Amino acid sequence: MSLFNNPPRGEIAQALWSQRRAWAAVGLFSMVASVLLLTPTLYMLQVYDRVMVSHSEVTLLVVSLITLFLFVAMGFADAIRARLLVRLGARLDATLSGRIGAAAFARSAHEPDAQRTQPFTDWTELRQFLTGPGILAFCDLPWTLVYVAALFLLHPLLGVVAICFALVQAALAWLGHHRTMAPAESLAQAQAESHAYLQGKLRNAEAVEALGMAVPLRQRWLGLHQRAAQRHAALQGLTHRVVAWSKYVRYAQQTASLAAGAILVIRGELTPGAMIAANVLMARALAPIDQLVGVWRGLLGARAAYDRLAQLLAAYPTQDGLSTSFAPPAAPASPVVARGLCVAAPGRAQTILHALDFVAQPGTITVVLGASGSGKSTLARALAHAWPASAGELNTGGRRVGYLPQETALFNGTVAENIARFHTQDGVVDAAKVVAAAKAAGLHDMVLRLPQGYDTPVGEGGRALSGGQRQRIALARALYGEPDLVVLDEPNAHLDDAGEAALLQSLRALAARGATVFLITHRPGALALADQVLVLHEGRLRAQGPRDAVLAQLRPSPATSQALPA
Repeated sequence: MSLFNNPPRGEIAQALWSQRRAWAAVGLFSMVASVLLLTPTLYMLQVYDRVMVSHSEVTLLVVSLITLFLFVAMGFADAIRARLLVRLGARLDATLSGRIGAAAFARSAHEPDAQRTQPFTDWTELRQFLTGPGILAFCDLPWTLVYVAALFLLHPLLGVVAICFALVQAALAWLGHHRTMAPAESLAQAQAESHAYLQGKLRNAEAVEALGMAVPLRQRWLGLHQRAAQRHAALQGLTHRVVAWSKYVRYAQQTASLAAGAILVIRGELTPGAMIAANVLMARALAPIDQLVGVWRGLLGARAAYDRLAQLLAAYPTQDGLSTSFAPPAAPASPVVARGLCVAAPGRAQTILHALDFVAQPGTITVVLGASGSGKSTLARALAHAWPASAGELNTGGRRVGYLPQETALFNGTVAENIARFHTQDGVVDAAKVVAAAKAAGLHDMVLRLPQGYDTPVGEGGRALSGGQRQRIALARALYGEPDLVVLDEPNAHLDDAGEAALLQSLRALAARGATVFLITHRPGALALADQVLVLHEGRLRAQGPRDAVLAQLRPSPATSQALPA
């Protein structure tokens, strides 16, 4: 009883446990179908040993009608079992797909080198195995004992023969498992590397073609592909050998069962009908074990997928509450404080930012300067909670965050959906908030000139728009919902004079309403609005303080001239 009162640990295991009644129903109908598979054997026994001896057509008719009825019941059980598995797959997908997607997105943000699509492939593989033919082999396996028991009832020798061949097939399945486990894992890794390399080049196909890089990059991909193909061939060879031996054992079993039956008939210990029925029954008894050999590779893949998904969900648990982008504002407003802040790229041991200490008051604009590679974008990611602090403390006061990364990323959808961060109510964006964000970014008039206004599709990555348009839409997205902490990484990199003027106006408005703004830029116009300046050099604070004091301190130094705007 304690087994049913203590659900297993792990989100996937708990999801499977929550459907235990459906699994029990699948097991029940599998039992019915497996027991009814004895029908042809019993019918054969009746025909050979009763009907043909008595020459009774009435007996034949009755036995045939009963058999047909049992066949209908067996077909009904199979149909219900298949329908239950389809529903189980839909329920499991509804329960876990969203959770797996959230964890996959979280891992992509924290582990840039991770295989981004692997969790979705793993979930598809696991779900298909659990609700497909592979699981049916395990449902039918316990009934091998029933068939073997029936053979013992016919004659103990037949039961012994069945047990011997069952052990041989089980040993073959075990051997196949241990021989194919390592090649299967090696193949999966090689295929993932080849797929990831190809996807990375396809995402930048325009630059690859324009720079004449297609041929050398294709050669590198072919090397990865050939390595995966070689490992696939090796695994296929092992699998085919296991299947071939399994086929040999199956044919040997049929021959041995007929030979044993014939000996018993010669000795008068078995009837000819029972001999033929025993041959069919033995084949049915060993069929589930034989099926296991065929689905063993699928089992290995599903097991590996389960382990990877379980590790993913454990590493990225469900985040309760609202995200920082839409969390209620801190009350009263408090400064952004960093004490001994250290930040490293996710999955990397090397620290990029070292022991930063600074304070940014509400309603102020902090401009971050520094040469390329000094850690400016890393600081922006940390402030936006995209990268965690590896040491020290960063307190943003629970503010709602607006973030514009250096690499502008728009997504396939309309202008309005991108500005609204794809937050919708019944599929409709909050038009008032979208327009307010667009106006705050100086974008409203430009959007109205687009072919469909706010309903204009931007295409994947914003390919339908110019660089300046993409950046201004991304700025409006950062300002959506009136965030209290705004982090802008080179927001004017692609802007013309009109766009930069709109940006400066937006910065003034943000500071006026009490938002805390961090701005990474090299343009002198934005620097003029700074309340304080942070200068980074090789991940450390070289200077900080009020704008005029910092500029006066640094401008005479040639070593820092590259960090300052002209």
